[in-house]
This record gives sequence, structure tokens and C-alpha cells, in this order.
Amino acid sequence: MRRYSVALIKGDGIGPEIIDEAVKVLDAVSVKENFEITYKEALLGGAAIDMTGDPIPEETIEIAKSCDAVLFGAIGGPKWDDLPRSKRPETGLLKLRKALGVFANLRPTIVYDELINASPLKPEVIQGTDLMVVRELIGGIYFGEPRGYEGDRAYNTMVYTRAEVERIARVGFDIAMKRNKRVTSVDKANVLEVSQLWRDVVSEVAKEYPEVSLDHMYVDNAAMQLIRDPKQFDVILTGNIFGDILSDEASMLSGSIGLLPSASLGEKHGLYEPIHGSAPDIAGQGIANPIAAISSAAMMLRFQFGQERAAWRIEEAIRRVLREGYRTRDIASFDAKEVVTTSEMGSLIAQYAAQL
Repeated sequence: MRRYSVALIKGDGIGPEIIDEAVKVLDAVSVKENFEITYKEALLGGAAIDMTGDPIPEETIEIAKSCDAVLFGAIGGPKWDDLPRSKRPETGLLKLRKALGVFANLRPTIVYDELINASPLKPEVIQGTDLMVVRELIGGIYFGEPRGYEGDRAYNTMVYTRAEVERIARVGFDIAMKRNKRVTSVDKANVLEVSQLWRDVVSEVAKEYPEVSLDHMYVDNAAMQLIRDPKQFDVILTGNIFGDILSDEASMLSGSIGLLPSASLGEKHGLYEPIHGSAPDIAGQGIANPIAAISSAAMMLRFQFGQERAAWRIEEAIRRVLREGYRTRDIASFDAKEVVTTSEMGSLIAQYAAQL
């Protein structure tokens, strides 16, 4: 029997609720696929600030590094918004990503036929959309130095090295090889030297993947094309700030941010999390949608543990639940047969995943 260890960082707001449901589903599929997962809980974000005064205690980094993967819920809320930047929950998450060396952020966007009317776009535009944004996560303008806020002047520095671009490009092309073998590299090479380096290096790496087609697109055009014709994309490969913006835009194609997962991969470690926030306004009410967290757990099984069959069980169970008309409140107005609680949705997915 294979054994894996997972650091659970539930976080703030709805984080604990949705992670509990992801664990429920993981436990169900692990029994069916004959592997075992042990869990270690750790603090991050507002919960960590309240307990320790630090958004990321050193113990959390140690636990995360000692485990095979990290499953994370969400952090933040108005309670901590007035803290200095160095003490805010989001700073803790940035430090965790850096400590783990997770440089590749994967954000899939899938439009489920059962929720086609949930999207703000016309069904004929989005039906069949299935794309992956591959975003460089620990470089670029968010981490560049120098940076500062001095009187009436503030500045940030956008930096990428050849090595940083090469490693994220290979992740993008490797994923494309398992999909439809198309990569769209997004940059702003017409005005930014750092983007010209990005374009040059991505083009060089592309020569190692002759089966994959590559095209380049400026970020402003990519933002427009995601709305005009999202089905033209397979893998979108881009830097940190552009990926941050485009992946959020892509997420809305599905109609609910509560549906979509993400994975952040490094040479050794992996961090898996839903893309939505902590939603403190609905925390504790049992109405949060756990599907994004559960899908993130499926990505963990696939990318970190190589448990493809278990990941497939979860993803098929999600499709079955939606097909049979079960909805959490955020998607309740779209062909719902029954509106269920957070816990009920997790139980349904766990049950169906075990039956497949």
C-alpha cells in the first residue's frame, strides 16, 4: 500500500469547511484505490496571526516541507486588512510559496455542460471550453527588487532570468503534450524588455517539443480573446502578473469561482488550493461550494502522487453530481434539482467517487 503525507492548511473564512469536504473525498477514494493518506494540520493567514502574531509561523513551513504535498483552503478577511503589509495574511501565503519553491501555477478552466447557463457569456461561445493557464509563480514583478513607496513616488521591478523562463516553459509544454498540443505564450514583448526575453526563451524551448504548436500573443489581446473565443486556447503560458489577471478572467467563464481548482508545483513540493477567497461573509453557514477544493485534491492526486485513477474518480463524481442536479447555493439557479449544503455536496461526491 502506498502512503502519502499531506499538510492541511485550512486557513480562514470558509477554508476549514471546504478542506474538510476535500479530506472526506480523499479518504473515500484512497480506500477504493488502496493507498493511505495521513494529515498534519498547520496554521497560515489570519488564523495564524490570531494564534501566534505571525501570518506564517516557522512550524508551518517545517510541516509543509516535511509532507508530500500541501492542501490549502483560503486566507484573509476584513479583520486583518489594516495590518502592516508584512503582517497580513497574504504575505504568509507568498512566503509559503517561496519557501516551497513552487514556481508553476496551474489553473484549469472547464465549462461544465450542466452549468452552461451559469456563465455570463453565451452558451455557443463557451461550450466545450477546456483550457489550462500555466503561470510562473515566484518571480516577476511581485518579487522583483528594488521596490518601494517613497513620498509621492512608488516603484516595483519586473525581473525574469533565462533559467526561470526555461523551467516554467517546460512545464507548459509538458502539460500540452498530455492535452491538445497547443501552447499560447502571453507577454508584452512590444514594450517590455523582460517580455522579449520571455518570448525568446519560450521559442527556444519550443524546439524541444516539435509536436506542440506555439503561438505568441500580447496580454491585452489575450484578455480580449478569452472572452471572444475561449475555445481557441489549450495551454496559456505566461508570467506572474499576467497569469494572475488572466487566470481570474478565465475562471469566470465557468460561471462560479467556487468550481475551479489550482496546483502550484516545484521541483519537489506541491501546493494545491481552490482559486477563490475566504468568503468570510458566508463562513460557518454551510453554504460554501466545496467543489473547487475537492477538484484541487484531485489535482494533488494526479500531479503529486501519480494516482490518475483516483483523480479520475473524483472528477467523474463531480460531473455526476452536477448532471443529477445537485447544487450549492452559488449555482442554485442553474437547473437545480436540489440545493445542498457544503457537507452534503462533499458526501455526495465522496459516495459517487467510491462507486465508480
